[in-house]
Amino acid sequence: MSRRLILVTGGAGFIGSNIVAKLCESGVWDVAVCDRLRDAELGKWRNIAKHPIVDLVAPEALADWLSSHADVLEAVVHMGAVSSTTEPDVDKIVQANFVLSRDLWRVCTEQGVRLIYASSAATYGDGAQGFHGLDDLDALAKLRPLNAYGWSKALFDLYAARNAERNHKPPQWVGLKFFNVYGPNEYHKGTMKSVVAQIWPQVAAGEPVRLFKSHHPDYADGGQLRDFVYVRDAAEVVAWLIATPRVEGVYNLGSGQARSFLDLANATCAAAGRPCDVEYHDMPETLQNRYQYFTKADISRLKTVGYSNNFTSLETGVNDYVRRYLSSPDPYL
Repeated sequence: MSRRLILVTGGAGFIGSNIVAKLCESGVWDVAVCDRLRDAELGKWRNIAKHPIVDLVAPEALADWLSSHADVLEAVVHMGAVSSTTEPDVDKIVQANFVLSRDLWRVCTEQGVRLIYASSAATYGDGAQGFHGLDDLDALAKLRPLNAYGWSKALFDLYAARNAERNHKPPQWVGLKFFNVYGPNEYHKGTMKSVVAQIWPQVAAGEPVRLFKSHHPDYADGGQLRDFVYVRDAAEVVAWLIATPRVEGVYNLGSGQARSFLDLANATCAAAGRPCDVEYHDMPETLQNRYQYFTKADISRLKTVGYSNNFTSLETGVNDYVRRYLSSPDPYL
């Protein structure tokens, strides 16, 4: 029997639902989603409401579902995670981000199912060792994340690379270190939404935009730098990987550009056709020692293995996000 089914864990979440939309749009794949939808008012269900998914799986039913679909399942795109960098319950983080990922790796290996999973730029910590994107065991082991979320992702990257080296691996495995992703369907994420989504209500109301002050002498207020990547680009990379099963390993997924939060605010205001007035406020003390002041993905390895699409510029991506989604009565993809 031909395998044409793809499961997206966390498929009703932000990045996951964009991947679901991209795969459904192709018309090539049947797409199933594993996720918790929770409170209807959060709107996670709306993230997948426009897309013809073929099944919706509760996380507690996942093991049985994988077993019963082993003959038709082509790939698992594993986006499900505790993604909050400020989550205090480390056991919860490890269970969701490492243990579940480890179990999926084992099942995919045994059943011959491809696995693409979400890692994170948080694995790089303060960036002192650069954002090189190397995935050999020595390079991965040297990383020092600043929080438990980043550590949980780094732990699984090591697990995957170690098992791949021993040839105990799925037929294709790819980890993606997502940088600062923004775009439609992130509205349920609360304080973990992108800065574009967080400042949009202020911009729309003509109020001053509030950004964090810098607490680092090398960066001016608003001058903190991030690699901002439009979620549409992230979904396109995943779709390309599914179409390119020869590619394996851990890769950076960012735009390859470092831009300031002030640039981001100016782009948001420009998309709304408004002047940009910015006010700076103190960063919470609990965040100050765990804050990344600079990220920039080295995407050369992704290009080397054949990914040739250009990444969306900050101004173009923010303009699209604001005009097609944030300012729309129906902001969902």
